[in-house]
Amino acid sequence: MNAIDLLKSQHRAVEKLFSKLEAAKGTAKKQEVFNEIADSLAAHAAIEEHHFYPAVRAKRTEDILLESLEEHLGIKRVLADLLKVAPNDETFDAKIAVLKEQVQHHVKEEETDLMPKVKKSLTSEELASLGEKMMTEHQELEQAEPRKAIPSETKHAAEL
Repeated sequence: MNAIDLLKSQHRAVEKLFSKLEAAKGTAKKQEVFNEIADSLAAHAAIEEHHFYPAVRAKRTEDILLESLEEHLGIKRVLADLLKVAPNDETFDAKIAVLKEQVQHHVKEEETDLMPKVKKSLTSEELASLGEKMMTEHQELEQAEPRKAIPSETKHAAEL
C-alpha cells in the first residue's frame, strides 16, 4: 500500500473509532474505545513524523509540514489530558469533542492540501517504498500501546 493510501485508510479508521466512542455505553467500553483511538493516533503521528514528513520535506512542502507538526502537538496534548481522566469524569466528553475537532481539521488539511502536492512530487515507486516503511513501523507500534509515549511528547512539536 502506498504511503498516501495508508494514511487515508488510517484516517477513515479513526473516524469510525470516534463514531464507536460516541455510541459506547458504560465507562469500561468508553475507556476501551478511547484507548484504541489514542493508540491509533499515537502510531499514526509517529509514522508521519518519522517517515512521511521527512520524505515530503525534501519536496518543498515545509510550511504545511511545520503546521502539521504543531497540529500533532495540539492533538497529543489533548490526548495526554484524556489519558489522565476516566470516561465518567465530567470533562471527558468535552475533551473528546475537542480532540475529534482537531483530528478532523488536521485530516482535512492533509488530504486537501498536503497529499495532492505529495502525489505530484513523489513517484508511485517512492510512495510504495515509503508506505512499506510506514506500515512496518506502524505494526511494531501497535504491539506496544503507543498511547503511553504521548505524555512525554507534549513539550514541543516534533522536528522535521
